Amino acid sequence: MSAAPARPAVTALSDPAADAAITAACTLLSLPTIRTQAGPLADATARERLTHKAYLAEVLSAECDDRDARRRLRRVKEAKFPRPKRLEDFDATAITDLPPARLAHLATGGWIDAGEPLVLLGDSGTGKTHLLIALGTAAAEQGRRVRYVTTAALVNELIEAADDKQLSRAVGRYARLDLLALDEIGYVSLDPRGAELLFQIITEREERASIACASNAMFSEWGATFTDPRLAAAVVDRLTFNAHIINTGTSSYRLRATRAKKGATTT
Repeated sequence: MSAAPARPAVTALSDPAADAAITAACTLLSLPTIRTQAGPLADATARERLTHKAYLAEVLSAECDDRDARRRLRRVKEAKFPRPKRLEDFDATAITDLPPARLAHLATGGWIDAGEPLVLLGDSGTGKTHLLIALGTAAAEQGRRVRYVTTAALVNELIEAADDKQLSRAVGRYARLDLLALDEIGYVSLDPRGAELLFQIITEREERASIACASNAMFSEWGATFTDPRLAAAVVDRLTFNAHIINTGTSSYRLRATRAKKGATTT
């Protein structure tokens, strides 16, 4: 017959000694939530007459929940959004291309997991950047690696990396992202070198990882940005294949929001 498993050894500790042991162990194991919540949760589980296993489940769940919240905040910070924007603060009622069901679908981020592009087209002030940041924020809060950058800033970064012989490292950083949120395509013309470097990033992510971009120029006008018509056509081809294309229109979102705010304060 096999011997019965030995019971784990348990050391009798006073409450102060137990508190010190918990603090030391949590510090060593990097469990800050358990370190702060072990005592209060112990008191709560004692009042509720829960089992030791239930108490253990409570403290572990608290640590997991807090760690997940910290990870979400870290992902949003790493995305380098220029300002906070959220989907619940966006009024899409004036955008016929964006009915509630479509916006809700985009908010889930399934298109990111599928590596599908998103293109936001419309005049200045129609909500493109708000949507780009808000969808990127939702993706980051869901745990995805996101980076927001303007087209000009990305091109400058790539040129500097190339000059420092660090281009492959820079391209690798952008290739590992789950979502690249690329703003202001078409705002400035790119020199041939910058356009080719940007194309390298787009090609690296093609059909594998999502790019969400915003532009105030229609696709037919992108030749002015990329100067080389063939390169412009290749960029459009890659950013529109299996893409979600949303036209935000010509009506200024900022103007509507300002008028609505003023109207609310006068009623």
